Amino acid sequence: MIRTFLRYFFRALLGIIVFILLWVAFAFALPYIHYGSKAQEEEPSITIFIESNGVHTDFVMPVKTMQWDWSKKIPYSDFEVAGPSNEYISIGWGDKGFFIGTPTWNDLTFSTAFKAAFGLSSTAMHVTYKRFQPKEDERCRRISITSSQYRMLISYIESSFQSKEGKYMLIAHPGYTDHDRFYEANGTYSLFNTCNVWTGTGLRCMGVGAGMWTPLAGGVLQNLEILLPENLSE
Repeated sequence: MIRTFLRYFFRALLGIIVFILLWVAFAFALPYIHYGSKAQEEEPSITIFIESNGVHTDFVMPVKTMQWDWSKKIPYSDFEVAGPSNEYISIGWGDKGFFIGTPTWNDLTFSTAFKAAFGLSSTAMHVTYKRFQPKEDERCRRISITSSQYRMLISYIESSFQSKEGKYMLIAHPGYTDHDRFYEANGTYSLFNTCNVWTGTGLRCMGVGAGMWTPLAGGVLQNLEILLPENLSE
C-alpha cells in the first residue's frame, strides 16, 4: 500500500517538475520567435512606450491625440490626483486578486498566486495617469507607430475593459498611489495567459512584431530591443 502511494506520489512530483521545466524553457525560447510585423504605408506619427517594473508590462500612451482622448473614457474624477496636467496614461491588464491584494511582494500569498496561475480569479485593468513622458531605459522602450496602428491598439485595449452603459467599471478599491486605479476587465489570467502575453498580443494586433509567446516581461522588451529603432515596419 505504501509502495503504491509512493509510486504515484513520485510520478506526480516528476510530472510537476517536467511541467515547470517545459514552461520555463518555452517562456525563454518562444519570445525569440517573433512575428506580426507588417509593412506600413503611413509614416509613424505617434510615440508610445512599453514600461515594465521587472515583472509586469504596461502600454504608456499620450492621454490626448487626434485619434483618441483617454480622459473621456477614464475620467480624472476617478482618481484622487489627476487632471489636464497629466500628459500620459499607463494601462495594463492582469489578475485582479494579484493587482489588488499584492501592492508589494511581501503581501503575496500562496492562495493569490495559485488562483492567478490556474485562472481561478477574475481580471482587472490597472490605469495610472502620468504627468510626463516616460524616460527610456532598460525597463522602458519607445515605439513609433502610425495613426492606423494606434487605432488598432485603442480597439484592443478597449476590448479588455468591462463596460456598462458605455462606461468602464471602476473597482471600489484604492490604487497604489493617488493617481492610479483599477477597473474590471475581460479575459482570464493564467500561467499561459499572463499580463505580458496581453501586452505582446496588443503589439501584434497593430502590426508590431512580438514574440510568439511572452509570459515574462523580459520577453516583451527583448523583442522591442530587436525591433525598436523608429519605424517598426518590415
